[in-house]
Amino acid sequence: MKIAFVGKGGSGKTTLSSLFIRHLAAVGAPAVAVDADINQHLGAALGLDEAEAAALPALGEHLPLIKEYLRGTNPRIASAETMIKTTPPGEGSRLLRVCEDNPVYDACARPVELDGGAVRLMVTGPFTDADLGVACYHSKTGAVELCLNHLVDGPGEYVVVDMTAGSDSFASGMFTRFDITFLVAEPTRKGVSVYRQYKEYARDFGVTLKVVGNKVQGPDDLDFLRAEAGEDLLVTVGHSDWIRAMEKGRPPRFDLLEEPNRDALRLLHSAADATYESRDRERYTRQMAHFHLKNARSWGDERTGVDLAAQIDPGFVLGENVTASA
Repeated sequence: MKIAFVGKGGSGKTTLSSLFIRHLAAVGAPAVAVDADINQHLGAALGLDEAEAAALPALGEHLPLIKEYLRGTNPRIASAETMIKTTPPGEGSRLLRVCEDNPVYDACARPVELDGGAVRLMVTGPFTDADLGVACYHSKTGAVELCLNHLVDGPGEYVVVDMTAGSDSFASGMFTRFDITFLVAEPTRKGVSVYRQYKEYARDFGVTLKVVGNKVQGPDDLDFLRAEAGEDLLVTVGHSDWIRAMEKGRPPRFDLLEEPNRDALRLLHSAADATYESRDRERYTRQMAHFHLKNARSWGDERTGVDLAAQIDPGFVLGENVTASA
């Protein structure tokens, strides 16, 4: 299952995504974690120290390798240089799977040992001083979008992406790449404003959106979130001594997380699993083509000097039964 955590800056998005990743590791579920936020904090939230987090390889720095591997022998893609972040897979493309070894994982992923198991962690890399004035962070997250377009996952397999804050995800088609999106919202007007914006943008794309109320301190906070989010409100999380210790870099064993919060993570897990049966693989593939054409017409054709619409394989549908290799 492909799962996104979104929310405004400071909402607790990274904290909750890291807790969910720890939960998956604790129950033995295979998982790939991706930090796609401009502020790279997921590694630290998963227990890496500053040096370990800084040493993680950046996806954006390995984009040529990623493109060359995913291109495979797809005859519609003349070269890796003509691939852009929205290039969809087709016959002959190589696909990524959660439970495998491949050159992309070798170069860009690192195992993170948690007290319940381990996950693969990939990061876009931070926005650096060298990027100022000459680069857009969306060019870095493009590596994530390209990988998601080529990633096949089955039931019981998980890809968890800590997304950029606010509504930045809508600068590309990446917001449509998930089975479910958990929007972390505080019980404040600012907290729910991102929810309203996200719901409005995602309305026409079949995005499954659920709200996770965070920093909920009492009935008034709960009533506020219920009034604002309605049936989209899935669960709430309140004060946690375990989380406070984790934020200080001294997390106790994960099985000591407070039971109400463990129940909340189980509910997120079951909500994600429930979306599997409703997967619309043809729509998912159509949306890839839709955003690829938009990017091709607005900048991609001019940048690459080729007609990128020709990269779309009209007979290809991405699904678990697809075998694509070179």
